[in-house]
Amino acid sequence: MPRGFTAEERARITRALLDAGRSLFTDRGLRKTSLDELVAPAGIVKSTFYQFFDSKESLYLQLMLDEAGAVKAQVVDRALLSTDDTREALRRFLHATVDVLENNSLWRRLVTDPEELGAVAARLDPEQVAALGADDPSAALVDYVADRQRRGELVGDDPAVVVGALQSVLLLPLNTQHLSDTYRQSLDLLVDLVATGLTTTEGDRT
Repeated sequence: MPRGFTAEERARITRALLDAGRSLFTDRGLRKTSLDELVAPAGIVKSTFYQFFDSKESLYLQLMLDEAGAVKAQVVDRALLSTDDTREALRRFLHATVDVLENNSLWRRLVTDPEELGAVAARLDPEQVAALGADDPSAALVDYVADRQRRGELVGDDPAVVVGALQSVLLLPLNTQHLSDTYRQSLDLLVDLVATGLTTTEGDRT
């Protein structure tokens, strides 16, 4: 029979698992992190882990869900939606997203590792999708792009194409070693070129 825990013990163990997961997943990634490493700081055995999380992926997912609201507030609410000027909104969004990638190591690892992203996304169930809801920065970006395309302020008619172009900018922070002293200037130039190329004030570009 599984051991019972008091509410205080459950809260402590859950916090310890999340803290260990954040550190290990950031440093080593999902695949190279073992259950033994995750449970050691919490003082529990591997079999007990499953009383708290279904899998390593579920623990990783919880970490991401816990941060999704803050990320969305930074890159969408305080950047993308902070101006009515679509071109400037894209500039602000890209700079804010780069800031997240530069300063949030866990989020950076997830969004830049397709295998880990796929493994975590596969664990999403309808309840978790519903819980994410308005805190999903990716969904908010797609909605924004689709709306601005309908207004004729963004080129094309497929939001995925525009989102893909925006995401291409985010590859630059992952290759700073190739730019050294010119990284920041190159980033500013690329953001401006992409934001300008995707927007139109006339509403007649395709």
